[in-house]
Parts: sequence; structure tokens; C-alpha cells
Amino acid sequence: MKLTPGDPAIDPNNFWVFGYASLMWRPGFAFAEAQAAMLQGYARDMCFLSIHYRGTPQVPGLVCGLMPVSQGGCRGRAYRITPADVTDAVTYLDGRELITGIYVPRHHPLRLDDGRDVLARVYVADTAHEQFVGTWPDSDKTAAIVRGVGSEGRSLDYLASVVDHLRQVGINDAHMMALLKSAQALEKQEAR
Repeated sequence: MKLTPGDPAIDPNNFWVFGYASLMWRPGFAFAEAQAAMLQGYARDMCFLSIHYRGTPQVPGLVCGLMPVSQGGCRGRAYRITPADVTDAVTYLDGRELITGIYVPRHHPLRLDDGRDVLARVYVADTAHEQFVGTWPDSDKTAAIVRGVGSEGRSLDYLASVVDHLRQVGINDAHMMALLKSAQALEKQEAR
């Protein structure tokens, strides 16, 4: 299991993973419990060029990442994994999330909606990675979202799924909703 130096080890008897985008609707691993959760100090954004799943090297799309912020946090889903499933889950997640090295696996505290505080594995943005575009203006992000298509489909469909699933679990992410609205408007304009 890849671990960032300085991060605390997670107790395998109380192992949690935090999902903030596609892990919310397609975790892909066995879990014993799912809870709404808050991760402080990070915000969800379409901040990475996707050259595999939602784009190609020639026409990259965008996917979500967690970017550090000075105030606030990110609401998402936390999954508790049984001790028997931890190794398989982490192997799967590292293979899925670390394919191009755009995420860094970290262990951060979460507050579950039921009031419990847990330590969770969280895949955060590597802001030094060459595919990181979190500083792009939203107009540039929107253009990449509309044009990107990869092995898992369109970047625009990915963003629509993120927003839809956030709504389903009662999370209002105004920035993601605004990006989706802008991307849908640009797609209609380009179709004329």
C-alpha cells in the first residue's frame, strides 16, 4: 500500500476511503458501510487533464481532483472496508486512481454525518503534476470538458454524473453545477 511519508497509518479494523466524484457512484470495491462525510481543507474541482478515461493525449478531457483550500471543505461519501477486504480494495483503488500519478494517496481525518471522526484514505490532487490545470479559468476548463472523450466516455458525461450524484446525496456544489451549465451551453453553441 502506497503511503505518503508523514501520514498516519490507518487501523485495518477501522479502514475508511473517501469518495468525492466517481467513487461516490462507482466505488468498485467491497465495503461494509457508507456514510456521508466532510473532509476539511480541500475542495472538489475539475482540475486534471484526462488522457485515458475521459480524453486522449491529443484531446484531453478533465476529471475531478481535490485541491487544498484555506477555508471550507468537501462533502462526499466515506466507505468502511472490512479488514479482510482492505488489501484488495487498496490495490484496486491505487491501480485506478494512480494510473498517471495525478493523485497522491493521503490519510486524513473525516467527520461522518453521524458524528464519528475517522481517518480515511483520500486521493488528493498532485498540484505539481503536469496534468494539473486547477489554475485554468473556467472558460478553458469548460472547453476541455466539452471536447474530451476517452476510454470511459465523455468528460461532459462524467461531470454531469458527478453533479447528479452529488444532488442525489444532498450535496450542493455550486462550482461544479456552474461548470456543468457552462459546458452544456458551449456544447449547444458548438452544435449549431
